[in-house]
Amino acid sequence: MPHCGTDSRILADPLRVYRVMRLAKLVLALGLALASLALAQDQPAYTFGTTVVELSALEGRVYFLKPGTQKLPNFSHMRPAGTVYTTMLNVWPQEFSEGFPNISDRFEWFGIAYSGRFWIEDGGEYRFSLLSDDGAKLKIDDRLVIDNDGLHGAIATSAAANLSRGMHRINVDYFQGPRFTVALVLAVAHPGGPWRLFNTSEFKPPSDPTQWEEGKISAIKPQTIGIK
Repeated sequence: MPHCGTDSRILADPLRVYRVMRLAKLVLALGLALASLALAQDQPAYTFGTTVVELSALEGRVYFLKPGTQKLPNFSHMRPAGTVYTTMLNVWPQEFSEGFPNISDRFEWFGIAYSGRFWIEDGGEYRFSLLSDDGAKLKIDDRLVIDNDGLHGAIATSAAANLSRGMHRINVDYFQGPRFTVALVLAVAHPGGPWRLFNTSEFKPPSDPTQWEEGKISAIKPQTIGIK
């Protein structure tokens, strides 16, 4: 009679068990990435933002960088070339050659400093993932949550933080080095929930301003490469 279970030789070898489990996790992660990428095909080719002002959106100030820049600069010491607005960071790995409409045709050696506020209704541990090409950093309430800086290809780095109920500040700094490929995707997972794109439209405060309060961040967990 044919055997339809797990090979006993694999179970008897802890190293092989680890390798099999690791391969399964990689296959699952790849499947999730491909599914997300398929969903992204319906999105506009370039979604760093538009010049249309939206109060609930992230505000992204665009800066020109010197060729050869290796890491994120201190944007507070620089003058922006323009401003874009977006409710989500949803730029999957792709070629970028058209620049910023109504701002500049610059498509390499630029940076964007996004800032905004979002409301947490149910406090708990929230996971964040930041995919970027080249470098990017995520800060919440002025505390560094994810550091994905430097010149590199598309890499996703994740970390978690406890967020209390209330209003939180968010900052995402990003820079693009040499042409042509770019990427910038911010995802979030609610406590016990699946990954989804971080969208400011889904984190709006109560309609009554008297119910607003400042949230707090605590217990930031070390970051890891890849979504976990």
